[in-house]
Amino acid sequence: MSKKQPKLVSATKQASTATTKESVTPAFFSNTLLQSALIFAVAFLLYANTLGHGFVLDDAIVITDNMYTQQGVKGIGGIMSKDTFFGFFKVEGKETLVSGGRYRPMTLVLFAIIYQISKEPFIFHLFTVLLFAFTCVVLYRTLLLLLSPEGQSSNASTWSNAAPMVAWFSSLLFAVHPIHTEVVANIKGCDEILTLLGCLGALFFTLKFWDTQHAKWAIAAGLSFLIACLSKENAAAYAILIPLALLFFRPNSDRNVSAWKASLPVLGAFVLFFLLRGTILQWRFGGEPMELMNNPFLKLEGNQWVKFLPAERLATIFYTLWKYVQLLFVPHPLTHDYYPRQIGIKSFGDPQVLLSLALYGSMAYLAVRGFLKKDPVAFAILLYLLPLGIVSNLVFPIGTNMGERFAFMPSVGFCFLMGLLLYQGYRRSQTLTLACFGLVAILFSIKTILRNPAWESNEKLFMTDAAVSINSAKLQNACGGVLFDRATKEKDPEKQRVLCLQALPHLDQAIKIYPNYKDAYISRGGAHFVLKEFPDAIADYKRAIQLAPDEAKLKTYLALALRDGGRYYGETKSDIANAFKCFEESWQINPKDPETARLMGVANGIQGNHAKAIEWFTKGVEVAPNDAGYIWDLGLAYAASGNQAKWDELRKKALSIDPTIAERRSKGGR
Repeated sequence: MSKKQPKLVSATKQASTATTKESVTPAFFSNTLLQSALIFAVAFLLYANTLGHGFVLDDAIVITDNMYTQQGVKGIGGIMSKDTFFGFFKVEGKETLVSGGRYRPMTLVLFAIIYQISKEPFIFHLFTVLLFAFTCVVLYRTLLLLLSPEGQSSNASTWSNAAPMVAWFSSLLFAVHPIHTEVVANIKGCDEILTLLGCLGALFFTLKFWDTQHAKWAIAAGLSFLIACLSKENAAAYAILIPLALLFFRPNSDRNVSAWKASLPVLGAFVLFFLLRGTILQWRFGGEPMELMNNPFLKLEGNQWVKFLPAERLATIFYTLWKYVQLLFVPHPLTHDYYPRQIGIKSFGDPQVLLSLALYGSMAYLAVRGFLKKDPVAFAILLYLLPLGIVSNLVFPIGTNMGERFAFMPSVGFCFLMGLLLYQGYRRSQTLTLACFGLVAILFSIKTILRNPAWESNEKLFMTDAAVSINSAKLQNACGGVLFDRATKEKDPEKQRVLCLQALPHLDQAIKIYPNYKDAYISRGGAHFVLKEFPDAIADYKRAIQLAPDEAKLKTYLALALRDGGRYYGETKSDIANAFKCFEESWQINPKDPETARLMGVANGIQGNHAKAIEWFTKGVEVAPNDAGYIWDLGLAYAASGNQAKWDELRKKALSIDPTIAERRSKGGR
């Protein structure tokens, strides 16, 4: 330890050796069992209002639409042997849409086990909340051990006296912070929670091994870190942070083994994961797709998508890094969606980008300087920077600009830093510090409780966050899509019309932001179809086919829009020319639709072209030979042409199939 200590360290050392009547740390904060229970209770109660929620957002990828999870325990083999997204896409190759692939089997294995027991979302939400509450307690106990070595006198560590309050401030702040709502309220967020839990467990067990030299703790550290890595790849940051923790907080030890050697179980677990991941994913680690929803660093120049300039990319990344700091201090407004172009294209002329550069440059400087002095503040900064760096788009592309879930692990460093500063403030003014912390904790708790209901359902989440993520093509499309889905299930025509009218502005905005958004064209085409705006519906479906020519369902949608558009032109507008045009195009796309053939027959019959009418009605009967309606229409065409005998024959055949056909036709029905 350097003789010249940082002010915070010196102050704590003086406090720990002082012989004043009043202890710096009240007994209340020194009761580890009581504080563990309180932290667990606070964390659980804050998210208790999510227990009645359903499956939301990416829960479909890992639970409700994942073929392996839905097999229960039987699906574990598939989960362990495939890309995490394979069970959702179910087709080879589609899982590679996300750059580098994903191998995160641990949470899916747990979900499969839970699914075997119960398919109710309540059980999954209960598991998620309990896991988060337990993680908060592990954070508290890990920080205690980090600052106060086990089995040594309180004076052996400069920070032993400060440990109870620093750990309490940090852990409680972590438990109440609203930026964690995306992770805890969304079941899929278990991957983030389990990753952090495994990392903290690995740090805790490594510290225990260092302090006690018992091999069982080294084994536990390796296993815990392997679980973390199998939950999510960003656990890799702790492969560096754990040895650094020993260098920072166990520097005066007379151990014969170095910090890096003591961390070998953790490093070994990471190497094992790396080899396993590489083998399963066939060593896919990079590559950037040229599709905006999977690569936010693309822009449209003319009619072509091109990559950001290096300066634009770096400036945009630093802007998002600034947003993370903003949200950690002032978590409002919150949203689950930061897809393009919620974060616009930035330049180094943007004041927030420059401020971010200055801030992160200062943090890097303090971390390096503090490393030499073993300053805990420096370690807290590293605890923030290293996990954030992995999900910042600086190291490798993550598929989006940013996300509140990506702040989950880095926020440990932020909360630890705040805990250190609050302790320093507490030594100067106990009442003021506790009052300020209490106010922040209450405000954060209220924000957390009020934010949670947005995660009740997809529709509620989309509609709530659309007011924040106005420029997110993905979210605007999701809002339009969920409204259109409701419209398709609505039986009241007027309510159906209103829902489609509400959907259109969202879909228009999505397409404005991302002109190649196939899904938005499909939903918008459907909304126009319901509203009988057939030219617009046809145009949207044609554009969708241009973007995805291999999707057969799109041609089906277009054929239907053309068919009903032709009917609309003929019956409502008396525009036979356009009706014929639509019918013919529809038949070319789908020559197996008897209704299109029937309508062509009707149109020809109206024009007095009985031979053509008979030809088209015959095609309809060939496609649907047992449909009384089509047989009846063919008979009428023969009757109109003067062939009474054929009419009698077909009329009898139709009546033998459906005795009510004559009555229904007399009332104008099919």
